[in-house]
Amino acid sequence: MTDRPTRRGSPRYNNTPPSKKSTSHWFRNSFVILIGVGAFFLFTYLGYLDYQVRTQFEGKRWAIPARVYGNPVELYAGYGISAQKFENLLEMLHYRKDPQLAAEGTYFRNGGQISVKTRTFAFWDQQEPQPSVAMRVDFSEAGIGGITDLTNGQNLAIIRMDPVQIGSFYPTIKEDRILIKLEEAPELLIKGLLASEDRDFYDHFGVSVRGILRAMVANIQAGDMVQGGSTITQQLVKNFYLTSERKLTRKLKEALMALILEYRYSKNEILEAYLNEIYLGQDGGSAVHGFGLASQFYFGGPLKDLSLEQLASLVALVRGPSEYNPRRFPERALQRRNLVLEEMAAQEYITEEDAAAAKAKPLNVITSLRHSANRYPAFLDLVKRQLRQDYREEDLTSEGLRIFTTLDTQIQDTLEETIKRKLPQLEKQPKATKALESAVVITRRDSGEIAALASGRDDSSAGFNRALDAVRPIGSLIKPVIYLTALQYPRRYTITTPVSDGAIFIKGDNGNDWSPKNYDHKEHGTIGLHTALAKSYNLATVRVGMDIGIGRVAKTLKDLGVNRKVELYPSFLLGAAQLSPLEVTQMYQTLAGDGFLTPIKGIKAVVSASGERLQSYPYTVRQTVDPSSTYILNTILQEVMHSGTGSSAYSVFPQDYGLVGKTGTTNDAKDSWFAGFTGDYLSVVWVGRDDNKPAGLTGATGALQVWTAFMRQISRQPVNLTPPDNIKMVRVDPYSGLVAGPDCPYGKGYPYVEGSEPTAYSACGNAVIEQDRPWFEEFFPQSE
Repeated sequence: MTDRPTRRGSPRYNNTPPSKKSTSHWFRNSFVILIGVGAFFLFTYLGYLDYQVRTQFEGKRWAIPARVYGNPVELYAGYGISAQKFENLLEMLHYRKDPQLAAEGTYFRNGGQISVKTRTFAFWDQQEPQPSVAMRVDFSEAGIGGITDLTNGQNLAIIRMDPVQIGSFYPTIKEDRILIKLEEAPELLIKGLLASEDRDFYDHFGVSVRGILRAMVANIQAGDMVQGGSTITQQLVKNFYLTSERKLTRKLKEALMALILEYRYSKNEILEAYLNEIYLGQDGGSAVHGFGLASQFYFGGPLKDLSLEQLASLVALVRGPSEYNPRRFPERALQRRNLVLEEMAAQEYITEEDAAAAKAKPLNVITSLRHSANRYPAFLDLVKRQLRQDYREEDLTSEGLRIFTTLDTQIQDTLEETIKRKLPQLEKQPKATKALESAVVITRRDSGEIAALASGRDDSSAGFNRALDAVRPIGSLIKPVIYLTALQYPRRYTITTPVSDGAIFIKGDNGNDWSPKNYDHKEHGTIGLHTALAKSYNLATVRVGMDIGIGRVAKTLKDLGVNRKVELYPSFLLGAAQLSPLEVTQMYQTLAGDGFLTPIKGIKAVVSASGERLQSYPYTVRQTVDPSSTYILNTILQEVMHSGTGSSAYSVFPQDYGLVGKTGTTNDAKDSWFAGFTGDYLSVVWVGRDDNKPAGLTGATGALQVWTAFMRQISRQPVNLTPPDNIKMVRVDPYSGLVAGPDCPYGKGYPYVEGSEPTAYSACGNAVIEQDRPWFEEFFPQSE
């Protein structure tokens, strides 16, 4: 049968089925395409993983917080510290009791003797770390009687203890670690890891099939998870790059990244990274990473000083830091530690005898050590503000800086305890109100270094920093600035110049007239300048201030170190100016420095993670106020403390201690201030309420009571004011202001700038001779 003709252009239909050859050809092509596409995506993905691995491993691997240290204690014969306080310091430093002093960071007390093996520590001002010293410290009632080197029996002149870590500045991810090099890691730590975590570490390429099978068999035999199948490389990948979620895709990604890591880097590089990265616990809100930090966190000492059983305890944590936490689950942690020791013995890394001896010992972990806890948040706030002048925030929280500060932790603790005790006592006074708060700044008089700082009665938590940010009227604390300004004009004002404490009326603009009153609402007639300040009389002060000029007084305030802008109204002369406690401290620090401005500071030095000294904060000083005028003013401020508003301090201080200070009270007794210094410390105290309601306390009944309570505990040196060469002491009759004759029983020595001293003699109690002060009536008309 012939084919039916078709139309031109019409398709010819072929009903013949495709051949097997053509079908297999289509499948082969599709398979090749799929293989090609899969290979493309696989190699792209591997390239992405390789980029991730290299970027993290070769870049900045870890964000290491800045560690902040307090001022180190220096021990020497005669240093005033008791055996109990020294032991408290050792406990704060997390030294362990050990009669053998077998390792650094150990001590043992025997009555009035404490034997110590100090830690090696790299200080900011030494090229080489200070070596460890085994010593015996002998104590007497007065303090340290002597220090003996236990290695040779010789006396030691001075020993600097390692400083207390008072806090850290953490990155957002809240991680922490103490980096160690592989060669610094104890050999037994490495062997413990290999025995329990990865016996084939130096033989596999990132993933160990043999290790997986061995772990499966061991776990089936034990009926529990006693071994893991992940290699050290896989564990590093999980800690370094991935999460701990249990998904097959994550395990596959982990295996691929482990292979890449092994291809790119040596075994030793991987092991060193593992030692510093592995997660080993939780310190409050911060993760504990690496064996270096874990050694401090669990045993309070460096890794190199740990014993076999302690190293095995750290290795045991690798399997599960929460499950084998030695503080929460000591029995479970002990079992896991002993299993690590058995595995080390089985691999012949240690002998059976060593394993048995180590297994017989307790865990010996220290009580919870909060590295991440910032114990003194107000002071650390100050430190961070000062650091921001030189460092970016990301550098402070990632570069591993070591910041050495001026804080004396013992003084700080004393201050906080005193505030907590005294404020409730003040609230019980008849006129006092509740909800009192306080802010205190303590500096070392000779250097301006901040020894302690408190911002409230509960200074353990961060919040509003009253010491830095509570800007309040300072009341009579401004008066020494006024009299200092006047004393810089010795031809017009001396320490005994008569001034009028009578009523004064000042006409102001727009009807803002001002007629100040004394605190006791009395007038005291004509008095000596020193008495006007010692008794804190307002009327006399305003007269002197208006005569000298408010602008000159404001300039003196700036010369004393206060840069805040002040309003030049007459009320400025009675303390309407508002300053923070820190600014007041700077002002009085210059007075304590005899007219030399020393910027107060909280930082000594900043050191990089590699030990390089990046920044130093040296002792700087410059003369800004006349030392002679300052000396005379400080003499008057001593009178404030002996017979004026600060006299209650001598109820606890020896009468010859030479205290220098000034009280301050603002309107309606809203703010109670006191600023004063001894031979070794200056401190400023503010007491008041946050809502600015009356506190019901004067400077004498409030802030001075807090000041006296803690300064008596910390001060060891009385004030010895040294007169400049141009100061001349003259015995003067205080009633007349004239030279006291040899027969005058009222005579008292007063300092004068040479050439300004009185020359006429008094008849002991007679009226002041007018010709000796011809300018007086012009500037200060008498008021009855």
